Amino acid sequence: FMDWLAVQYISALNIIHYMHDKYSYEASLMALHDRDVYRTMACGIAGLSVATDSLSAIKYARVKPIRDENGLAVDFEIDGEYPQYGNNDERVDSIACDLVERFMKKIKALPTYRNAVPTQSILTITSNVVYGQKTGNTPDGRRAGTPFAPGANPMHGRDRKGAVASLTSVAKLPFTYAKDGISYTFSIVPAALGKEDPVRKTNLVGLLDGYFHHEADVEGGQHLNVNVMNREMLLDAIEHPEKYPNLTIRVSGYAVRFNALTREQQQDVISRTFTQAL
Repeated sequence: FMDWLAVQYISALNIIHYMHDKYSYEASLMALHDRDVYRTMACGIAGLSVATDSLSAIKYARVKPIRDENGLAVDFEIDGEYPQYGNNDERVDSIACDLVERFMKKIKALPTYRNAVPTQSILTITSNVVYGQKTGNTPDGRRAGTPFAPGANPMHGRDRKGAVASLTSVAKLPFTYAKDGISYTFSIVPAALGKEDPVRKTNLVGLLDGYFHHEADVEGGQHLNVNVMNREMLLDAIEHPEKYPNLTIRVSGYAVRFNALTREQQQDVISRTFTQAL
């Protein structure tokens, strides 16, 4: 399936770039560019945690597909427990790493328009909501229409072992195979960082230093969006937006006023994990 998916993906991108060149949307601007340039083709993964947890469920639990009258799998029955991405469990974290590496290698093996060098990101901005709306039930137990987790985030509510475990899982992802960026939008409640403001700042700096730590055999994290806030404040902002005209949050790689988001995007942010402990 991954071979087929990679072919469809690159074929679609090749067509897009060909048509863009054919109709020269920015002809006057492009005329001023250098002729010989290093061309890249930006690819990406959305729903990494859904795919990872689904494969983990299939491997470690018992997953039975439920088929419709046409024989198509439309739902899944899960019997048993399975390790979930975001808890520093190598059994499932290794699946996520393998997906990133394997898909990038398959993409690189395919011909690209004007011999562009393919790159890969794990970054969804807010498209995780739309992609989830268009995706049916998945073997990890996610229901049809439910948003994917953004970027490289663990699926909402499944990273239960605290900040360090969650950050460690994401930091394992191989940046070598996703050089367009691995984005993790991380939310933690203030009380989890400590009781006093100086202590909170020190602990947050420690988390950041640990996430980005780099050694010869450990690439470490590359991109982290941090929210320090309580879910209750966001719920109140939905009910009383006039009280929070300048409330700005990190969504997925960018900052935006909370009131500027659609209701679906607001609900997605609220449903994410608000880490309660280090």
